[in-house]
Amino acid sequence: MLAPVTEADFGEDDLLRLNMESAALWPAFAAELEEATGMPTGYRSDGALVVAVDRDDAEELRRLHQLQRSLGLESDWLVPSAARALEPGLAPRIAGAIDAPGEAQADPVAVVAALRRAFEDAGGRIERAEVKSLDDVDADQVVLAAGAWSGAVADVKVHPVKGQLLHLRTRAGATPLAGRIVRTPRCYVVPRLDGRIVVGATSEEKGFDTSVDAGAVHRLLEAAWEALPDVWELEFVQVIAGLRPATPDNRPLIGRADERVVHATGHYRNGILLAPLTAQRVVDALTGVPA
Repeated sequence: MLAPVTEADFGEDDLLRLNMESAALWPAFAAELEEATGMPTGYRSDGALVVAVDRDDAEELRRLHQLQRSLGLESDWLVPSAARALEPGLAPRIAGAIDAPGEAQADPVAVVAALRRAFEDAGGRIERAEVKSLDDVDADQVVLAAGAWSGAVADVKVHPVKGQLLHLRTRAGATPLAGRIVRTPRCYVVPRLDGRIVVGATSEEKGFDTSVDAGAVHRLLEAAWEALPDVWELEFVQVIAGLRPATPDNRPLIGRADERVVHATGHYRNGILLAPLTAQRVVDALTGVPA
């Protein structure tokens, strides 16, 4: 998800500013990458709905909407009938929704594949090596972009936060589950143009554990079903678990750390969203552009 508005939270104004700045870079970033490589990025801007499935959710989302509006963000409160007019697959019992029409999405697997192609076409070379410390790297300039493992190779406060998510698929001939991102306080549902559906995600402090557990599958499916009952009819494809690189205050570490090291880590939930801004700031640091 490229969703700075619906990711906004109380007390995270600096992170919101970064997210909004990077979201504005995404259309040109995706277009340039697709033109340079001839490969898709999955970028599209179809908006997002944050759905309240009961009165408790509605109270929570009302507070979130007030925050969004106080920050000047583009969002509207919808009564249940208006929300179902936008997304007919929503459950009849929903209690309202926040409409964030400017939210977007990209396919992270496709984006990484296209970035690799562009890098190699530009003369870049990818080598694999085990690095236990930045002192192991024979280079005048080093970009620390080791994700959840950054704290293992450098003196940075980055730790892993486990996330499990589901990949589902719309069956041939079936009505699409949704046309935009649909979220609740307990899950998100991201429909891809090719019929894939991503449902996520847990947030677990379990170190570097990447095992998958049945409870997570149950909780995510139930949360998605509360908002979109037809999720029960989807084909189940796979469950995956990954590690987010988190910092104590949820703010990413981007930019020059010292004369040799540039940071590009600690993005937590917003790594793909912050990709173009991170790239821009890393290039600026490496080429000596003042911050």
